[in-house]
This record gives sequence, structure tokens and C-alpha cells, in this order.
Amino acid sequence: MSMWFTAVVGLVILVYVYIRTFFPYFYADLNNILRTLKLSFKLAKYRRCKPFYSIVDCFLDAVRRHPTKIFIHFEGRSYSYEDMDRQSNKAARALQAEARLKEGDTVALFLPNEPAYVWIWLGLTKLGCPAALLNFNIRSKSLLHCFSCCGAKVLVVSPELLDAVEEVLPTLREQGIRVFLLSDSCSVEGITPLSDKIAEASDKPMPPELRANVRYRGTALYIYTSGTTGLPKAAVITHERLWVASFVQASSGTTSEDIFYINLPLYHSAGFLIGMVGGIERGLTLVLRRKFSASQFWDDCRKYNVTVMQYIGETLRYLCNSPKKENEKNHKVRIAIGNGVRSDVWTEFLNRFGDIKVRELYAATEGNIGFINYTSKIGAVGRVNLLNRFFLPYTLIKFDIEKEEPVRNSEGLCIEAKTGETGLLVGKITQRSPFVGYAGNKQQTEKKRLYDVMEKGDLYFNTGDLLMFDHENFVYFQDRVGDTFRWKGENVATSEVADILTVANCVLEANVYGVKVEGHEGRIGMAAITLREGETFDSADVYKQVVSYLPVYARPRFLRIQPSLEVTGTFKMKKVKLVEEGFSPALIKDPLYFLDPDQKTYVPLTEEIYSAIASGKIKL
Repeated sequence: MSMWFTAVVGLVILVYVYIRTFFPYFYADLNNILRTLKLSFKLAKYRRCKPFYSIVDCFLDAVRRHPTKIFIHFEGRSYSYEDMDRQSNKAARALQAEARLKEGDTVALFLPNEPAYVWIWLGLTKLGCPAALLNFNIRSKSLLHCFSCCGAKVLVVSPELLDAVEEVLPTLREQGIRVFLLSDSCSVEGITPLSDKIAEASDKPMPPELRANVRYRGTALYIYTSGTTGLPKAAVITHERLWVASFVQASSGTTSEDIFYINLPLYHSAGFLIGMVGGIERGLTLVLRRKFSASQFWDDCRKYNVTVMQYIGETLRYLCNSPKKENEKNHKVRIAIGNGVRSDVWTEFLNRFGDIKVRELYAATEGNIGFINYTSKIGAVGRVNLLNRFFLPYTLIKFDIEKEEPVRNSEGLCIEAKTGETGLLVGKITQRSPFVGYAGNKQQTEKKRLYDVMEKGDLYFNTGDLLMFDHENFVYFQDRVGDTFRWKGENVATSEVADILTVANCVLEANVYGVKVEGHEGRIGMAAITLREGETFDSADVYKQVVSYLPVYARPRFLRIQPSLEVTGTFKMKKVKLVEEGFSPALIKDPLYFLDPDQKTYVPLTEEIYSAIASGKIKL
């Protein structure tokens, strides 16, 4: 008997070793597939519930399970699940009485990160009212545009943003939009204080009949995506989409025992959907911060015993650029969820701050396709397995960078990109993976639709992103359409050039783009850069990095040194204004430099050099 047992054990060990050797990601794939199936069954169950089981029902169940458990830590105060439930009831009753809200009415929230953001949203959801999450950085025309998108007739604003509302108040009043201020009093005519009404309201549970008509494909939120330019677009977030986004935490391995740190703005999908709503789905504790602070990040993590953190854009690099300390690995963070981290920063982050499972993901607020790197392979934004195309059908198609359009064959159909080849990611629009689009903007919605992709009559969502799938089924983000330019007949990826520039010791950040030069086809490379604190521009070192690692056509011929780079609320670098301003020293007050191959360095860009370039005396 023992011989047979030994043989079986030996066989199991051999199989295990064989799988780990020849299929290193088998167990990670299997685990992800099982999680995906479990979450899919859960969503299907919620869909079938009569009435529909929404996120607010999930929250109320959490209140019943553990009323005294801390839901949110914020600036030294703690709010339990029961506290937030009662406060949201009071907010719902106050808004119902003062604004005469009924199911289906949209309310715009113009608030910074604070607990009131959460309990007001919960209150609105209990009333069956969608919320429009306004970026607190927008002003004037952009702010007014947000109301025309979503049709909100009620605005809730924080006192610290009152000045921005006063600028547009006459127009808001003309449009019949009522403004409520989170304060006990207000001297501005036309603005009603709300905090005193909330304090006086009853905290009794809200009748579920008030949201009886909520459906899983009904509108839950409007989240504004501004990209790098233009007026904000209101992406329609359905209740179904709310659930799907909340599952990112579960897919990343978080549990109800985790403590999740949100320092990203709640008006954005990362902080709101993945962070806050995902926290409700898990029933965990959140640590909410007004805004990201690299200097206080790890102190917060230690103070609150944070186990899961969030990042987006450049936030991990900001952490890596912070002064080194002896206790950097003294924390309990085990998972980091986000997107947009470069490979070199990813590596440095792990080296400095310990073995943290980085769950890099790819998704768009309004999109119908997404990936997650559940293996922590550095550099990849996701991994595809058997279930991906079943639940979210997609393809990579060949894309003409210069014409900024898909390449089509003689039949007018798109051509699928090969493994290892960069292509435009498109997601098939189906009943299971819909694309709802942007509220009040049919033109922008239509621009994201791509017809006749793989066969006549099909319909796909155009992500506008260039990706690549390798032979191991990992997904790599290459660039955004428009963030790639063409020079000397070659395509230049701005992210690649930026990575090289920041290797130079003096360069802190780099925003790379292409600018037009009279008499030349395409766009030549230029970069706006910022310098590290205490550093001066080292033209020789920057030149060395550029020449050593970039082909001639990709080397930025012009550099513009700025005190800071302009970014969106989610740390995406703004390029359009920089592109329009070009490289004329007569128009630009920032220091400008020109890559001079004869002197083998970057030299100050003078009016004489600019004139020589314009006249063709200096060949580019």
C-alpha cells in the first residue's frame, strides 16, 4: 500500500514540476478562470433578481452583516457602515424634500474627496437617482457643458468650490438648475444651504419602493472623460457596468479583511468604481484621502494598516522619486491595483518598497473591453486566456498611423494584426459587451463605433489604443492613437521616447509629441521636460541617452524646459496646446533647446537657428 502511495505522490510531484516548467502560468490562468466564472455567475444571479439587486442593496446587506465595522477612515475620523447608512438616509430625505427629487432625476456632484461624497451618492442611489460626477478642476464653459450632457437640474457643491459655481451661477439659474451648498448657511442669492437640512432630517431607512424601477441596464452614473483636450464627454455608466467595475478588486485577490487606500479623485472611474464601489462589493474598509501625496503615502499606509493600494498614471513614479527612507518596506501593502506604470518604474517600485503584487490593468471608462495582469509580469497590462474572447470578444487590427485609420483589404474589411505586431484594439459590441456611449453627444458616440471590421455588418468599439499581444498571451500597451507620430517615414511611439529621456539624471518628467516643420512631411519629435529638484539641464547627458538608445528618426530634436507639466485629473499629460505652440522662440518663453548633431549636444534654440530651420539651411 505504501509503495502505491509513494508512486502516486511521486507522479503528482512530477506532474506539478512539469506544469511549472513548461506551463509557468497554468495555475495563475486556472485561478483567474475560476474567479471569472464565479463573478460571472454572481452577476447573472443579480440580473435575474426581481427587483434588480444593485450596489446599494449590497451596501445595505453589509450594514446588516457588520454595522460597526469601519467603512471609511478620513482625516482622523472613522465612519462605520451603520454611520454611512444613517447619514445617507438623512441626505436622501433632505434632498428629497428640498429638491423634490424623484426616481430617475439626475443630480450633479461637484465635490472633493470627502465622506460626504459617499453618503450623498448612497442617498441618491436609494432614491433611484443617477449622479453626474463632476471633475472639481473644471470651470466656466466646461462646467456648464457638463449639465447639458447629463440633463441634471440639481447641483450639490462643496464650499471650497463655491467660487467656481458663482462664476456660472446666472447661467445655471437661467437653465433652472438648483444649487445646494454643503454648509449650514450661504449668503449667495440663488444657492441653498443643505448641511443644516441633512442634520435635521430623519435617519430612518429609505423605502426600497423609491428605486423600484431601477434596472441593470439603466443609468447609474455619468463619469466625464476629458482625455487631454476638448469639452468633457459624459460616459454613461449603467448599473451592470457598476457591478463589472466593482469586480476588479475581487479579480485582483482582495477580501473583506483588506484595508483599501483611495487617494485618487472620486469623480474618476478608478477611485469611484474600482476603489469605492469595489470596496462595497467586498465589504472592506476604505482609507479616503483628499488627494495623492507622495510624501505622506507610506505614513498613511502604516497608520491605517493598509493592505491594498491604488495607482494611476504617474503616481508610482512620484513615490519612487520621493526621498529614500530606512523604513520603506515597513508596511502591510500586499496588492497595488491600477494602470499606466512604466516597466522601469515598476521594477524600481518593487525594489524599493517590497514584494507587492502589482495588478496592472487595461480598461476605459466607457469601453466594453478590458484586461488585467493577474501574474504580476512586469510591463504587461493584461493576459488573455480562454474566457476573454467568450465574455468580451475583441481583436487587434492593423492601423495606419499617418492616416489615423484602420488598414482595410480590397473587400473593405479590417486586417487582423499578427502576434507580436502592434494593432488597434477594438471590442465587439454585443448584448454581453455593449457600448452605451456618451450622454447628449451622438457625434462622439458614433466616432467610437467602427463598422465592417471582420465581416460586413459587424460593429466594434474603437478604443483608440495601440496594443500588442506576445507569444505567451501577455498584452502590452504601446500607445494611444494621436500619441504616436510619423517622421522620416517611421512611426515614433511617444512613450518610448519619454522613457529614454527620463533616464537622464537631470530629467524628472517628459511629455513627448510631434510638431510640424514647414516644408517637411509628418511631424518631428519634441519634448517638454521638467528637471529634478536641485538639478540644472545637462545637455551632454540628455544627448548621450537619446543618441545611445533611440534611432535617428525618434530622437527629439527640440526640448522645452518647463517648471511643471500640465496634466489632466488622472495624470494624463496634455499635448494639444504644446503641439499648437510648436518650437518658435519668439512665441515660447520657456527655455528651448535644439539637438545639434554637429556639436553632439543640445544647444539653446535661438532666433537664428529657428530661421535657419525655417529657410531650410539647417537640414532636419
